[in-house]
Amino acid sequence: MTASAAAMHRLSALSPWWRDFILAAGLLTRLPLGRSRDADAGAMARAVRVFPLAGIPVALGGALAFWLAQGLGLPPLASALLALSAAMVLTGALHEDGLADTADGFGGGAGRTAKLAIMRDSRIGTYGVLALVISVVLRATALAEIGPAGAVALALLGAHALSRAVLPPVMAALPLARGDGLATALGRIETRHAAAAAALGAGIALLALGPGAGLLAIFMAGAAAAAAALLARAQVGGYTGDVLGAAEQGAQTAVLLALAALA
Repeated sequence: MTASAAAMHRLSALSPWWRDFILAAGLLTRLPLGRSRDADAGAMARAVRVFPLAGIPVALGGALAFWLAQGLGLPPLASALLALSAAMVLTGALHEDGLADTADGFGGGAGRTAKLAIMRDSRIGTYGVLALVISVVLRATALAEIGPAGAVALALLGAHALSRAVLPPVMAALPLARGDGLATALGRIETRHAAAAAALGAGIALLALGPGAGLLAIFMAGAAAAAAALLARAQVGGYTGDVLGAAEQGAQTAVLLALAALA
């Protein structure tokens, strides 16, 4: 095989993963990467395996904002809040919106039907506001405690990769709570794709954080996602897009708090 033929073969092997990344980033971020033409249910369901990769540019954006804020002499807490703001801009606050809707539905609904109806309502209630405030405060104070910009960048890489890596396992383990909405566009998630996402997220976390902190972060993300899944099953019988947003926020917060405790 010639060198050019070998290069084309490697490119062909990588192209499905690149298409999956475009789909995942298009779903989870607002990055202008375009869209794949084969965005059917099967392609979307396969793309979940690279969900952790979609968290990397979000983490880098937050890390850059933190570094710039520190360079301007801002205090750590202000720098941390700007880092979170940058990440929210890159995602369109997708996961924060899911957290708020889930908190409103689970906290305010009297039964499964009422809870799902509240979660679909675009208006935000008391439970949603409180959930967002608590999430932002916990993550910001954790980042401020972690310290220098380099350590914050690595913490964000681990947290954003893991908080997206836990979503496919939740989707594979739970049924859909309703037959429409954003989550239904992904179709049924295969166990092998969920396992690939989990392994990829764990690998990124171990590389970014090292074995000790990485293993702790993996455990915390998994525990937070498992708690969210169990709560969702009890409350609405399965998952929705909002539940996935809440699981992402819970996992991200748990990882950052664990890393702040180590710091």
